[in-house]
Amino acid sequence: MMVNLNSKASSSLRKSKTFNNPECFIEGWYWVIPSPMLRVGEVKPVTLMGRELAIYRGKDGKAIALDAYCPHMGAHLAEGTVEGNSIRCLFHNWKFDEAGTCIDIPCLEKPLDVRVRTWHTGEKYGMIWVWTGETPKHPLPFVPELEDDECDSAIASSFLKNCHPNVVMINAIDAQHFNTVHNLPLKIVFLKNDINENAITFSNTTRGGEDSFFIKLIRPFYKNEVTYSMCYWYGSTGTVTVGPDFLHFHIMFALRLIEGGKAEGKTILITKKRPGILGWVFNRVVLWLTKMVGNYFAKGDTQVFQTIKFDFQTPTKADMSIIQFIQHVEKQNAIAWGTWEAE
Repeated sequence: MMVNLNSKASSSLRKSKTFNNPECFIEGWYWVIPSPMLRVGEVKPVTLMGRELAIYRGKDGKAIALDAYCPHMGAHLAEGTVEGNSIRCLFHNWKFDEAGTCIDIPCLEKPLDVRVRTWHTGEKYGMIWVWTGETPKHPLPFVPELEDDECDSAIASSFLKNCHPNVVMINAIDAQHFNTVHNLPLKIVFLKNDINENAITFSNTTRGGEDSFFIKLIRPFYKNEVTYSMCYWYGSTGTVTVGPDFLHFHIMFALRLIEGGKAEGKTILITKKRPGILGWVFNRVVLWLTKMVGNYFAKGDTQVFQTIKFDFQTPTKADMSIIQFIQHVEKQNAIAWGTWEAE
């Protein structure tokens, strides 16, 4: 049954400027490259939201991200070499430190007052992230339940979707599709909670389905409602928490916008670090089980995101969490694809 949403809500959806827009994205942290792929002394070229970067790991182990092209003649700095915590351009051997300042030009006694733009980096869950604005306003994406814990993690898969990251993200809070695609015998209702202006959670508040064999089977493992929670960061990275009371599974879907308004992503499996060799073995089992859980929910939706032409013309009451997510995205700072300048 169609629900006549108020005209203000419907109008705001039609006029959304950031959600599902291939020309801009939210200022925030985005994954760049898995940490093990950048060893000390290595430099690699990367393209992030239309901007070309060079990223290297200095002697101190820190990852440094800077604009790709040397301010002398435009040679790509990823062709250069890492010296200590600095990088030297291949073409004319200009050297830049970790702040992007030119500290050596071989043909001059004193280097020119020039610099390359650098970007804040961080590492978490086995991934290097770059902040696409001036100064980071909020932390790297994390699983709320594991905020203060040291974690084990593993990258389970890489994927491409033929639609915008925002569209992929709403799948996890599309209450109706859990019944139609995944055949879960529950009428799911989500409760929204804002962590900050860049992060929002949606948690399942529904009990029921007691006539279902599946629900009867799993009910002894839950004191209250079946645990399912989704936390979104910067509109493009989401962490799912699901599982029985005695063991929660945590899956991060880290996405970024690529050319053509499409999405490139990594699936990251996460669990709390446990001590000793037995803890290490137990965590390997937990991460494997987490991968199985993620595969179950992903398999039914894969084809949809290869063919979808998202057009939210007829929202219903069941889509309330999606509407709230879109409104959340619209409130955040948008910057332009390629230039990273404020919209």
